[in-house]
Amino acid sequence: MQLTALDIGVFVAFFAVVVGVSMYKSRRERTSEDFFLASRGLHWPLIGLSLIAANISTEHFVGMAGQGAGIAGMAIASYEWMAAICIVLTGLFFLPKFLKAGIYTIPEYLEYRYHPSARALMAFYTMLIYIFVTISAVIYSGGLTLQTLFGDLDNSRHLLYGIVVIGSIAGLYTIWGGLKAVAWADLFQGSALIIGGAITMVLGFKAIGVGNFFEHNADKLHMILPRDHSVLPWTALVIGLWIPNFYYWGLNQYISQRTLAAKTLRQGQLGVIFAAGIKLIIPFIIIFPGMMSWQLYGDQVSADKTDAAYPLLIRNLVGPGFRAFIFAAISGAVISSLASMLNSASTIFTMDLYKRHFRKDASHANLIWTGRIMTGVFVVIGCIIAPNLNHPSLRGIFTYIQEFQGFISPGILGAFAFGLIFKRAPASAGVAALVLNPIVYGILLIFFGSIPWFSMVQITEIAFLNRMAITFVIILAVMVTLTILTPLPEPRKMPVREGFDMKPTPSVVWLGGLVIVLTLILYVIFW
Repeated sequence: MQLTALDIGVFVAFFAVVVGVSMYKSRRERTSEDFFLASRGLHWPLIGLSLIAANISTEHFVGMAGQGAGIAGMAIASYEWMAAICIVLTGLFFLPKFLKAGIYTIPEYLEYRYHPSARALMAFYTMLIYIFVTISAVIYSGGLTLQTLFGDLDNSRHLLYGIVVIGSIAGLYTIWGGLKAVAWADLFQGSALIIGGAITMVLGFKAIGVGNFFEHNADKLHMILPRDHSVLPWTALVIGLWIPNFYYWGLNQYISQRTLAAKTLRQGQLGVIFAAGIKLIIPFIIIFPGMMSWQLYGDQVSADKTDAAYPLLIRNLVGPGFRAFIFAAISGAVISSLASMLNSASTIFTMDLYKRHFRKDASHANLIWTGRIMTGVFVVIGCIIAPNLNHPSLRGIFTYIQEFQGFISPGILGAFAFGLIFKRAPASAGVAALVLNPIVYGILLIFFGSIPWFSMVQITEIAFLNRMAITFVIILAVMVTLTILTPLPEPRKMPVREGFDMKPTPSVVWLGGLVIVLTLILYVIFW
């Protein structure tokens, strides 16, 4: 596709504004709290849009749209609509605990609740997943989008060029200004991706016709799929999908970090509810265009390469100017997600590993420079791994990310949820949950998994969400047993943050309830 001068101008101007404003707003970061938690001064609009921008990436525009175009249809929207419910619940129940404790990272909470080894284990697992799965996957999917839009799909060098561009822009302002730079960039990029997605959907409807779209895709516009469906059986909705959703929105550092930086509890909870409301519209601006691409360009979107569905729609339907804006919005989505992951990975490395185990007396300046250096290191590692993620056996980038999250999410969710509910759960229960998770899930992946080169002795295939549910149940059974055998004589005392506004916010409960009701209505409509 030929770029016009207008395309280039719009794209460059967009990122000049994003990078310029974010670096300007974060120019006075002096302490570790400034750099890693934006001085703990974020307000709800910035928190909400930053949550969405950190979450929505080419994992969605490439992976989710591809799944919607292909095997899963509208059922893949459960990731968004169930997320809305989980976001509300985590904002009401998890967030007050974390803000009251004044923690920098989610693993830090496990030290106070269980034992320092629980914190170290979660930090180590999270680092591995961020570096070798999520960061590299986001860089790859961003590079693939650029290659699909403006390059040759058969030229691997074009993929490499896209990977370098994505990694360089995200690394630049993240290394400079930390979370505050990321949050201000997200304000622009989060707004742009919603507007860009809406423009793409409208153009798709214009090309196909509203009635023709719903008639042609009637078999895909259902939330409930058969029990033996390979990707999203209805059993996964009942049990399995809650696990990655609660883990992701409540206990995932690169999502939770902006809520930990809230100025007050009310600002944090309003930001969370705002993000939950936006999640309700995401399937319409991402999954619908994926279906439209399949309908219009099915000869170019093969069943094993549905990841190209969304970029093809833009490439073929959107004209100069608008095309550059949507291209910038999608690029901004992947860059904002990548920047959030890089900032959070460097935060966990610096605060949970480096300061805790290597340099306990590190100064603020030393911590900031450690975070900056590790951000650069993580970018380089991600760019090296990313080109290898296009192998067909991975079944698309969305499946790849979700599969490997199973190695940590059931255990982390089990440790947090069980520890919050059962105050006398011993340290051994929390540590056991984290130790058992990769072992149990790894065994299930080998015998019942869907990745050929990993599932070496497959007996039969069980959907990964159901494997997560099985892992979660086993972990809970072990935690219950340990708690019955060796309960704590009295609950652990958690730290209390001085001077923080923890006033109750009844209006947040009503707003959260409204989001949940709207979510249930959408499920009824697309049942």
